[in-house]
Parts: sequence; C-alpha cells; structure tokens
Amino acid sequence: MTVSVQEADFNVADETARLTDGNTDIGAVVTFTGLVRGGTDTNPAATMTLEHYPGMTETELERIEAEAHDRWPLAATRIVHR
Repeated sequence: MTVSVQEADFNVADETARLTDGNTDIGAVVTFTGLVRGGTDTNPAATMTLEHYPGMTETELERIEAEAHDRWPLAATRIVHR
C-alpha cells in the first residue's frame, strides 16, 4: 500500500512495472488519467492549478485505499497523484 502526492511528473509504465514486478497473481491493473476541460476551440485551457492540504490529501487517499481493500480482494495498490 503506497500513496504519493507529488509535483514531479511520473511514468505510468514504470509505476505499473513497480506494482506488478514479481506478482504473478495480478489479474488487472487499473489507471486513471484525467483531462482538463474548459475554454473554447479558439481559447483552450492552457493550465490547471490543483491546490491541496498536505497531510490531509494523503490521509484521505489512504482512507479510500483501505476501504477498497476492505471491499475487494486486492493484491496490491499504489496511488500516485500529481
């Protein structure tokens, strides 16, 4: 169980490899990639600023992860948020 909230970019393929390395019983890997919407065709959104309270964000992500483990027989989880 790992939760990481960071500013730096990360490589999804590397994170998937870390999660699955040596784990032959994993039947699926699920990722989520969000898109920024807004603006118009002639004036698209150029940036997005995400603010959070350090400590509180990690605690909530850990709570969500623990609930997922309680509900389903998960082999492993890794949450990386940028």
